[in-house]
Amino acid sequence: MSCGLVLAAVLMLSDPSVAEAAAVAPVPADAPVSVAHEPLFADLVARSGALKAIVDGWIASGEADASGFLTSTVFTGFKAKAADLAARDLQGHLVLKERGTDNDLKCILRGISEDMPKKVAAVEAAPNAAERKVALEELAYLLNDNVEVITAPPHPAA
Repeated sequence: MSCGLVLAAVLMLSDPSVAEAAAVAPVPADAPVSVAHEPLFADLVARSGALKAIVDGWIASGEADASGFLTSTVFTGFKAKAADLAARDLQGHLVLKERGTDNDLKCILRGISEDMPKKVAAVEAAPNAAERKVALEELAYLLNDNVEVITAPPHPAA
């Protein structure tokens, strides 16, 4: 029986996935840590994802081309939420800056906070349906970026 246990142990230790896992270098103590789980950043992801879903709905339905859309409570409410998201993105930038982090996320959040009002203004300024659709697509892209930059795994500085 003891030979059988030894053989079983040898077989378990010879599992290629165990050998591969052992060959992976340990994560350095100073490796960047994801902030996606922190409340402020998780909230940014949730808010941005929700706004993107609204914009995607407008693109799909053509609702943004309706007369009076830009003065509707739907759009003005969206505009207020987008401005709030931009302010929260800037807050995220400031939090990372205060921590002394020197990573891309800090800079990207600041850029998004500055671009968000411009993208919303481009939707308002679009003179026709085709240009409004392009402006909405660019806004949706920015909102998606906001989610992806926060949820992407951090990479160590090169």
